[in-house]
Amino acid sequence: MKFVLASYGSRGDIEPCVALGRELLARGHDVRVAVPPDLVGFAESVGLTAVAYGPDARAWMDVHRDFWTRLFKNFWKVRGLVNTWRELWAPVNQCWEELSATLKPLADGADLLFTGVVFEGPAANVAEHYDIPLATLHYNPTRANGQFMPFLPAPLARFVSELGDWFLWRMAKKVDDAQRSDLGLSASTKPPPQRIADRGSLEIQAYDEVFVPGLAAEWAQFADRRPFVGALTLELAVDADEDVSSWIAAGSPPIYFGFGSMAVGSAADTIAMIAAACAELGERALVVAGSSDFSVVPHMENVKVVTAVNFATVFPACRAVVHHGGAGTTAAGLRAGVPTLVLWTWPEQSLWGRQLKRLKVGTARRFSTTTKESLVADLRTILAPEYAARARQVAPRMTKPSDSVATAADLMENFARLGRVG
Repeated sequence: MKFVLASYGSRGDIEPCVALGRELLARGHDVRVAVPPDLVGFAESVGLTAVAYGPDARAWMDVHRDFWTRLFKNFWKVRGLVNTWRELWAPVNQCWEELSATLKPLADGADLLFTGVVFEGPAANVAEHYDIPLATLHYNPTRANGQFMPFLPAPLARFVSELGDWFLWRMAKKVDDAQRSDLGLSASTKPPPQRIADRGSLEIQAYDEVFVPGLAAEWAQFADRRPFVGALTLELAVDADEDVSSWIAAGSPPIYFGFGSMAVGSAADTIAMIAAACAELGERALVVAGSSDFSVVPHMENVKVVTAVNFATVFPACRAVVHHGGAGTTAAGLRAGVPTLVLWTWPEQSLWGRQLKRLKVGTARRFSTTTKESLVADLRTILAPEYAARARQVAPRMTKPSDSVATAADLMENFARLGRVG
């Protein structure tokens, strides 16, 4: 069968798509992958045929970070927020058009089209045009539900989610309808999430049900069209693994610090804060730069800085993990059975932090408000023995990465073959 997998966003958005593509390729299928230009090499490194999908995603990450930082820190400065929002939204039309132009010929003759939730609208329109099954991958509960925002009454949480879908649809309706017209489809009358659900699409939940108690029961009406499979990851080894393992073995278990694709504003200030907090607590710190530039940071005792690590091998050797709250990193921490501190920038990251607090295996704080004093206090909280004990209890309830990928691939094969989940 021919599978076309299209995903837009950061490395965390793309890795699940690439992991699934590699599995389908190993099963003998014809697999074509579309990812942002800066991640084409990543997809090709595991043997996939990949094409550039839209503009480079890195520039968007910085604008997103600046918008949410302004919103939470200086919400009363309306003009600055409006300008940043315009800067954030301005490329959407061009991006939508580029994604459609790439995906239309790529999906011709496909048995199934797969997409991540970022820019799922263009993919949904192309699938409707060819009348082929559509599968979407959700890194968190993006569809309306009353469980993921426990601080709100369930009906209000569902309303807020639906209102957000409606607002984004109205913002993009002009370019959405332009694409639909080019594809010979009628103008849209509802947001993409509703259109996707109405077509009976497969909406794979790439996280574990344990994260969101009660969600499966609330979504019972969707039967098996929203299955929970666990986080999808490649667990790739990196060049620094051996060096990091040796460093860890030479001393006490460290605390991991990493912010993924969310580049920090000041690497020097961030490292200084981490080093001071860990020194006060008598802990070692393993800092993974990710998209941040820590190249000019001076050497510090008990602080090791590397570009990347394999979470699967490093996290189990750490006392705790501190990160931005990405879905994949959050899952990796719990799979390893260690407590977590989420220092978030985007709203969905804060929601993962809330779920960890709910499970009493971690806590969370907005990164822009984090200080040395708050970091020390938060680390004291998650380093308490009861947090480590609960994290070890949750770990066996997490789906193994190999099982997550295999289950997702099974679902897609069945859905492509039968036009339904089972």
